[in-house]
Amino acid sequence: MKILRVDHIGIAINNIDEAKQLYHDLLGLNHAGSETVAEQKVTTAFFPVGDTEVELLESTAPDGPVAKFIEKKGEGVHHIAFRVDNVEAALEELKAKGIKLIDEKPRKGAGGAKIAFLHPKSTHGVLVELCERE
Repeated sequence: MKILRVDHIGIAINNIDEAKQLYHDLLGLNHAGSETVAEQKVTTAFFPVGDTEVELLESTAPDGPVAKFIEKKGEGVHHIAFRVDNVEAALEELKAKGIKLIDEKPRKGAGGAKIAFLHPKSTHGVLVELCERE
């Protein structure tokens, strides 16, 4: 497995419009686009920062993973995503090393990325996303 860089940091929020205003108006970051990923019950907004991005996450359903996260922990950092050269190979390698996976196979993420999550119980409490982009 080769980690290429930090792809993005996901931040769970209640109101994406308010958060977009904060990141743009107060921090001066440019909004690069938004997307709803129905499969994950989430709307995202991306703000590039150098070679990485801040991804705002608003749940589109009360039973979505982001809504459950906010209910349990409140708004804040949800996950860190590492860009890898081959997400399938990375999952196989990590599983062989005993890492607990949330996703056995990649799924479609925002921007057409192939993504998979590692369970926080195997990563010292941090939800880690692996991300492959073309």
